[in-house]
Amino acid sequence: AKQKMEIRLPAQRRATAGHVAVLAVLLPLCCRAAPELLRYAIPEEMGSGSVVGPLARDLGLSLADLPTRKLRTVSGDEKRYFALGEDDGSLRVKERIDREEICGNMSPCALSLEVVTENPFNIFHVSVTIEDINDNAPQFGREFVDLEIMESTPPGTRFPLASGRDPDVGTNSLQNYHLTPNPLFSLVVKESPDGKKQAELLLEKQLDRENKKNHHLVLTAVDGGNPVKSGTVQIRINVTDANDNPPAFTKEMYKVRLEENLAEGSLAFQVKATDSDEGTNAEIIYSFSDIGDRARELLSLDPRTGDVKITGPLDFEEARYYEVTVEAKDGGGLSSHAKVHIDILDVNDNPPTLSFLPIMNPIPEDSAPGTVVAVINVRDRDSADNGEVSCSIDSDLPFRLVSASKNSYKLVTQNYLDREKDSHYKITITASDRGSPSLSSRTALSLSVSDVNDNAPVFEEAAYSAYVSENNAAGAAVLRVRARDADAGANGRVSYWLVGGSAGEAVASAAAAPYVSVEARSGTLYAQRSFDYEQCREFAVEVRAQDGGSPSRSSTATVRVFVLDLNDNAPHVLWPTAATPGSPGSSSVVSGPFEVVPRSAEAGYLVSKVVAVDADSGRNAWLSYELVQATEPALFRVALHSGEVRTARAVSERDAARQRLVVAVKDHGQPALSATATLHVVLAESLQEALPALSERAAGAESPSDLQFYLVLALALLCALFVLSVALAVAARLRRA
Repeated sequence: AKQKMEIRLPAQRRATAGHVAVLAVLLPLCCRAAPELLRYAIPEEMGSGSVVGPLARDLGLSLADLPTRKLRTVSGDEKRYFALGEDDGSLRVKERIDREEICGNMSPCALSLEVVTENPFNIFHVSVTIEDINDNAPQFGREFVDLEIMESTPPGTRFPLASGRDPDVGTNSLQNYHLTPNPLFSLVVKESPDGKKQAELLLEKQLDRENKKNHHLVLTAVDGGNPVKSGTVQIRINVTDANDNPPAFTKEMYKVRLEENLAEGSLAFQVKATDSDEGTNAEIIYSFSDIGDRARELLSLDPRTGDVKITGPLDFEEARYYEVTVEAKDGGGLSSHAKVHIDILDVNDNPPTLSFLPIMNPIPEDSAPGTVVAVINVRDRDSADNGEVSCSIDSDLPFRLVSASKNSYKLVTQNYLDREKDSHYKITITASDRGSPSLSSRTALSLSVSDVNDNAPVFEEAAYSAYVSENNAAGAAVLRVRARDADAGANGRVSYWLVGGSAGEAVASAAAAPYVSVEARSGTLYAQRSFDYEQCREFAVEVRAQDGGSPSRSSTATVRVFVLDLNDNAPHVLWPTAATPGSPGSSSVVSGPFEVVPRSAEAGYLVSKVVAVDADSGRNAWLSYELVQATEPALFRVALHSGEVRTARAVSERDAARQRLVVAVKDHGQPALSATATLHVVLAESLQEALPALSERAAGAESPSDLQFYLVLALALLCALFVLSVALAVAARLRRA
């Protein structure tokens, strides 16, 4: 459905004159469409700020809609003549409009412009017709017209007079001529095919030079305006003696076609007249009898040859034709006239001009295809094919041009944009006309793509592994995870969290909760406490990387932490019992139960087995056994890896009944840790035989208090020796000094 709207203003502007709107609605259906074309008409010379028409209301926009719809004009040269009222959205005159300056003698005179609205985007075409007012009086190109007429000229002869010119059009243009009354002359007004009035002087009666040789007349040109305006020219007639034959042009009307931009000095055309007289009466002088001011600047006439040459730049865009009248006068004063109609032919001398209005810059990268980015206006002052313009852009861009009207295009998105791939576009728009050769012009539009949060952070690795030795310090860095976000600004600013908790509070699962935390900005994981391999050998946490967009996007990565074993546990003797483990580098003594070995035992007899375990793993838990002390060292041996205690030889009668064995259990850590076990062996054939030996052992055992005394005494002696050594060393240094 199309809708056309026309609003006209009266030709005679008054302060109280209103704007009358005539709405012509073409609706074959019952629905209503937005107006496609708005037409207004105003008189010329309206003052700045005058209302052309209620544009916003005619577009169906209320005052409340104006801020969101962003109504504005986007046309080219015509934009300087009009502006939009900020308060009511009406179209107003921006600066003085002179119809004659803009359109010359062309009628109607219309200025076209486009207005756009947003949310949703739409383009409306507005045509403002500039109506003529009678602001120009008819004028003649000169103050006096001099005619020489022979007294023998027969009545009925006509003499062309100077033509008046009025820049106004229609009824305001030149309508008629008046001549002061005179019995010898009268006025004849002829109308040319283009509607122009041509005044001619008609000789009514025979002239008599002897009676009166000079006559003075006044020719008045009047227009049809209200009030009527007029202009005058003085006609001075000099009556001369007889000259039988006036000059005769070869053509009564010369029609000339000239291309614009002819070089100055070029021959435009030639007029030719002949005279049948002889002598000075046959000598012809050519001159322009009626020529406009602009044509006088562009053309020069050789008075002898009738050659007309170009003296200024012809411009089709300035004037499409000129009309002049050439007079041929002989030496006797007789003259004749010929009209010359000069058509200016357009050549393709004006490249197209481009102007654009950015609608959305920068444009969000998630804009749907078809989103309007800018409106481009093209103008070409040439005509016909020379003024037909087409626009194009590079085909490898995600944009395309859509024709909005004859002289405007919309630049729209063709595909979805990706700021991470291209954040800036330089779009070169080429406008080419259809002239031969074709002229073109280019303009570049710089377009930025704004970021939206369409990318989630991506970890450098999907899963991380960290290896931490046990007994680490609390707060030590375990591992740093890193995620990158291709977005910009806050959308690309990544922070890190443990899944299910917050940065700085170690949470991930019930098993991992006490162990680690993550620093929100750097992604560094820190140990919350010292790890113990014997309690937890490995654990996993999930780290979430989250950007600062709205809504935010995130991704997760799994971090597995493996606790490495240190040799921090000494072997633990399970048999014989009552063993106390020592610290690293130390050992402990175990006083265990006794074993009875018959005296008839042969070599290899299994006496007992030392059983020990180590809470560490790997080499730190590999145990070896060694006999470090025995009453009869040659009597017993200990298996290196199994801890079995066997007789190394057969038991003899000479061997003591009571045997004391000390076995060391050592791991393979660095440093190695060890423990000792004491095994008491009684050589006897039976338990009854072994009881006396056990009683003696109990009686001869030293009391624990005596053993403790000896240990303290030995420690005191060692300390005294250390102090004495330090004192001697200090004294020696002092003596040297």
